[in-house]
Amino acid sequence: MTWPNFITIGRVILVPVFILAMLQGTTGWAFAVFLVAGLSDAIDGYLARRFGQVSELGAYLDPVADKLLLISGFITLGYVGAIPVWLVLLVVSRDVLIVGAVLTSHLIGRPVPVRPLFVSKLTTTVQILLVTVALAHLAGFAELSAGVFWLGLAAAGLTIASAAAYLRTWMRHMAETG
Repeated sequence: MTWPNFITIGRVILVPVFILAMLQGTTGWAFAVFLVAGLSDAIDGYLARRFGQVSELGAYLDPVADKLLLISGFITLGYVGAIPVWLVLLVVSRDVLIVGAVLTSHLIGRPVPVRPLFVSKLTTTVQILLVTVALAHLAGFAELSAGVFWLGLAAAGLTIASAAAYLRTWMRHMAETG
């Protein structure tokens, strides 16, 4: 076990803390937990690269921790009405589509290499910004409803573009190996 892996596990542990804070209506605490978790992601990545502590466990655990936090952010924000439910369904469906495609190709003996696409990185960045801005708005730190609206539209468009790009990549891979 490396320090970056411990930090990543800490981020996973923060997910239920975040969810509980949201469900109890303590959005200031939820915002703080989300920020701490986000900072921990930057710190564990820096430590892993800087001190040569990149590990196979970390390569799997880090993106899982990130997805758990982001998806819990979307679901809880949708639940409390801070973002539209259709957007929550779109974001979650995209991730289910990607995981389903990867698992299917693996199960039929044609594993697809998982490489993040540029559009996917941009999508994740906008989704994180949306969750952060929506939490700040809910916590009363600023009037950010316009930001939530526009970031929501951007997240929706990028989520659709990212899903289409991954689906196209997966279909090409399946056709080449079939």
